Amino acid sequence: MKTLDRSERAAQRAGADDGEKTAGDNGATRALVIVPVLKGQSGSPGASALALSSEERLEEAVGLATAIGLDVAFSGTVPLAQIKPAALLGTGKVEEIGAIVAAEGVSVAIVDHPLTPIQQRNLEKAWNAKVLDRTGLILEIFAERARSREGRLQVELARLTYQKSRLVRSWTHLERQRGGFGFLGGPGETQIEADRRAIGERIDVIKNELAVSERTRRLHRKRRKETDQQIVSLVGYTNAGKSTLFNALSGAGVLAKDMLFATLDPTLRRVTFADGGAFILSDTVGFISDLPTQLIVAFHATLEEILEADLILHVRDVASPSSEAQKIEVERVLSEIGIDAAAQGQRVIEVWNKADLLSEDERAALGKRATNAAHPSVLVSARAGDGVPELAAAIRTRLQAHLRTRDVVVGEADGAFIHWLYENTEVVDRQGREDGSQLFQVRVAPEREHDLDLHIAQPRI
Repeated sequence: MKTLDRSERAAQRAGADDGEKTAGDNGATRALVIVPVLKGQSGSPGASALALSSEERLEEAVGLATAIGLDVAFSGTVPLAQIKPAALLGTGKVEEIGAIVAAEGVSVAIVDHPLTPIQQRNLEKAWNAKVLDRTGLILEIFAERARSREGRLQVELARLTYQKSRLVRSWTHLERQRGGFGFLGGPGETQIEADRRAIGERIDVIKNELAVSERTRRLHRKRRKETDQQIVSLVGYTNAGKSTLFNALSGAGVLAKDMLFATLDPTLRRVTFADGGAFILSDTVGFISDLPTQLIVAFHATLEEILEADLILHVRDVASPSSEAQKIEVERVLSEIGIDAAAQGQRVIEVWNKADLLSEDERAALGKRATNAAHPSVLVSARAGDGVPELAAAIRTRLQAHLRTRDVVVGEADGAFIHWLYENTEVVDRQGREDGSQLFQVRVAPEREHDLDLHIAQPRI
């Protein structure tokens, strides 16, 4: 990737027409993507301690820009000696990048680093272009991709919370207004104050609506528990192939594209095993390094689906050179919502996806590693279907590990008891007997075993 330590490209483009269009050949908005890197650090200065390298961050930032339909005309890392409070970058770098923005006809500049409101305003003035930091870009993507009503409310809450802290921008309509007349004719509220108040009121409305949705979701989870429906949740770094795996396991037609955050809204499907038994499969939003705090808070209710899951499938893109760093980021976010993935080996299965992108030798080596891994791991290719049957078998084994097998004799006319067995246990086998009764072999959860004993002991007429 290009590093902006020379200005030769700007010089080459200096003779470009001043009236150059700000859209690419496909009509998309032209954008510039930069990743600031402090000298002596491998990652960007705003990244977490376990973040990706600068090259990986640049590739990811370009992927984020592409995911929202931007035409990335220029991208590169920017070495920094120190962070400047006024514009993050030094004056020379601001001018150098400004020349590239003008020469390339860029109308959106993306800085993969948190920007203060003042830094964002100053960069927009200097470059005469819209400036987005990492949080702003991810919020834009989420706003475009959310489909469900709850998802749109969650994204709107995150965007408003983000915008409320950035009302220092020097818009022309923010002069102080007059308030009232006569002795009430003193200074009125500023437009910034009015905007902040309006945003605050809207935030309160959204929080109330989300509280209703959360209660409904909690009720649904309670009902699933009452009927012993076991939940399997997919988690993973964005673009790890979760949606493709979701389709492979459930046969659903969920959107699955090779792009960051292809799907956002949680999706649930009932999956039935070939030889009986079923579970609910839940697909959740993909994680990403330095996921904006506003989004973690806004999607907390949705992420609670993971907390309630009986089994978690951590989907990893093992073909990516950033696979280990991505794993660390996912586990960090999981720990923030109360799940210690490393300490819950019996609750987490690592799914090493995209094996079809590896060489034969790499697949063989990873297959051996998966077999001998300290925590359960399965090597698969969700797209090709390789390893999916083995994963389904591993899921079944794990979900049934706590179930107890019982033999139950039921009279031929006891239809109510038979119905109860199918609703509250997993019927493994059913055989008729000479006296007309039936022998059921069932798997039952420990918490349901007492109810089963009560039904067995109940006198029949």
